[in-house]
Amino acid sequence: MVQQSHQATITLDVSTLFVIAICISALLGLFLLSAWRQERIRALGWWGAAYLLGGFSVALWALDGVLVLPEGFASALLFLACGMMWAAARVFHGREVPWVAMAAGALAWLVASALPGVLESPAHRVIGSSVIISIYTFLTAFELWRERRKALIARWPALFVPLLHGIVFLAPVPLASVLPDDQGLVSLAGGWFAVFAIEALLYVIGTAFIVVTLSKDQVVRLQRTAASTDPLTGLYNRRAFFEGAARMQAVQQRKDEPLAAMVFDLDHFKMVNDRFGHFVGDEVLKLFAGTIAGNLRATDLVARFGGEEFVVLLPGSLDEAAIAAERVRQAFEVAGAVIGPQAIGATVSVGISAGPATTTVSTLLMEADAALYRAKTAGRNRVARAVPGETSLGSGAPLPVAPVLPALGTTAADAKAWEEANAAIFWQAHPPRENDLGSAAA
Repeated sequence: MVQQSHQATITLDVSTLFVIAICISALLGLFLLSAWRQERIRALGWWGAAYLLGGFSVALWALDGVLVLPEGFASALLFLACGMMWAAARVFHGREVPWVAMAAGALAWLVASALPGVLESPAHRVIGSSVIISIYTFLTAFELWRERRKALIARWPALFVPLLHGIVFLAPVPLASVLPDDQGLVSLAGGWFAVFAIEALLYVIGTAFIVVTLSKDQVVRLQRTAASTDPLTGLYNRRAFFEGAARMQAVQQRKDEPLAAMVFDLDHFKMVNDRFGHFVGDEVLKLFAGTIAGNLRATDLVARFGGEEFVVLLPGSLDEAAIAAERVRQAFEVAGAVIGPQAIGATVSVGISAGPATTTVSTLLMEADAALYRAKTAGRNRVARAVPGETSLGSGAPLPVAPVLPALGTTAADAKAWEEANAAIFWQAHPPRENDLGSAAA
């Protein structure tokens, strides 16, 4: 009984393997197309179409002799499916589709099949098909490896699965130089056909799971990005700014280095909207967003707080912040002179503040905002520095005077606005007592 069990062998029918491969490829292709319709991720559509095309090519291959097809047509469709998988990996990461390279393997196979004596040898067909499949598989692994965003899953499964598949299919190439004749290689490939088929099925299933996981991670990342960025300018919004500010403040505290804040406000922005329209106003906002991002460091935290107000938190002293703010102001004065066909003359006023890293971000922003009001009052299109303690309104001490760049002139409207701001500040610093209210009522 034991001897009989040892002598028993497992045989895999080739026709059954063909049917299983066709069914699995078709089901996974339909599944990926359904996921594409739900998530609207183009790469899923490419992968789904590649799976369906691959299953169709295997079906044609299984019907060889029943259907009359051009020489090498079924294999060419399979190679095209492999190229589409590579293109899908590129599309997933926002790269262009390499149309010629994607179809190069299939075209080369059709041309070689049409030429006499090129693929007449079965060994040549085995080696040629192995090389084409392996090249596309290695290219797919390379595209997935190139993506280094931490928001996506670890790269090793996306890299390991295609690499293993490519190495397995490359095995006949070195064996061709070892085996004595072509028939030896063909016999070996035929004997290992079941192994190749099972490995290909596992590759197809594993890749489908990896693709779906990558797509889910991408959707989550896009949703987080949408929740943390301003849709018009692409800068951080208020919520993302304060999340990043906490991390930057912690870093500066560990280094025991100062932290600076800048508040930008576009001058006469309401007048720009009223005179040129909101479309031009949006273009001004986007232009300033590009200007401020292009003139500050990548480590500086830039956000749009709403309307025409932008804020920046950056490591450094007040002098460093003043240099950066002046650089942005000058760049925007040049860029905003003419926008499209319109002579806009857009400018920006800036208030800056700085302090030890233990200073709260809200305090730095309030000090910078107070300096911004003085820059507006002094004539706009300038940088004003805050004085530490400018926001300490509860002490009852007079507000300190901070330096402002030489004014271009103050209009009556600006003076009135500053007067109203001072009155509001005084009211917060010296709230009326109940006796005062009673006396006023009397």
